[in-house]
Amino acid sequence: LHSLYGGVGAGLGPGTGHCNPGNPAVLKEAVEAVVRSFAKHTQGYGRVNVVEALQEFWQMKLTRGADLRNGALVVYEMVPSNSPPYVCYVSLPGGSCFGSFQFCPTKAEARRSAAKIALMNSVFNEHPSRRITDDFIEKSVSEALASFNGNREEADNPNTGIGAFRFMLESNKGKSMLEFQELMTVFQLLHWNGSLKAMRERQCSRQEVLAHYSHRALDDDMRTQMAADWVNREQSTASTIAQELAMTERELEDARLAGRELRFYKEKKDILMLAVGQLSAANAATLPSH
Repeated sequence: LHSLYGGVGAGLGPGTGHCNPGNPAVLKEAVEAVVRSFAKHTQGYGRVNVVEALQEFWQMKLTRGADLRNGALVVYEMVPSNSPPYVCYVSLPGGSCFGSFQFCPTKAEARRSAAKIALMNSVFNEHPSRRITDDFIEKSVSEALASFNGNREEADNPNTGIGAFRFMLESNKGKSMLEFQELMTVFQLLHWNGSLKAMRERQCSRQEVLAHYSHRALDDDMRTQMAADWVNREQSTASTIAQELAMTERELEDARLAGRELRFYKEKKDILMLAVGQLSAANAATLPSH
């Protein structure tokens, strides 16, 4: 599936939400809801309460029938710090993650900064151009073929990386970029963790892997298993986790400051921190008792 990720990179731009496919009325209502919310929450000095506006946006989507399995709650996470700059992450109901992208002297400002970039992406994602259509699929596959010097036959063979990419796009026709990106995060993590390679070695076909994980949410069980894999690597080669964590933190920082969607980097960091915890617990358990 190596080509799968290059294909996604070639086909998808940064920043993208969830909604009823191809419904211009929903797009119009979404934009109007944000405008109404801005007007309602505008305080002195022309400031807009983007935190409340973002929550209302997703609440409106839920009442309009959006498929939000875990409800419409927007979740904020402050990075622990006793001094500026403060950093805040916000996770949207479908799982997409954004972060404060400016220098934030206060925790409240960091929260507003994260909400602002998330709201911009949520609204932009409602535009019909952010839907996976036949035209979009053809364009994305052609770009992926060009990037990897592939031929058209590869795109029609589901056992090739680009064929798997086409299969993923076809399976998600009508969805938005953010919805597709959320699904792809699972496969990016499986690729990063070495799980896809292990499945290939067990003779699992790409079709089987895609079919299984396309309906599998990223949950604590999956994170715990991935963390255990990194613990095993650390026990084979010391400092593996520290090196991977340092690289991941740089990637996360660069992506956050660029205003990009962050879930892949954030999940990597969380899994590695989980591995550090597992390693500490394992080491403590093997210490001789007095």
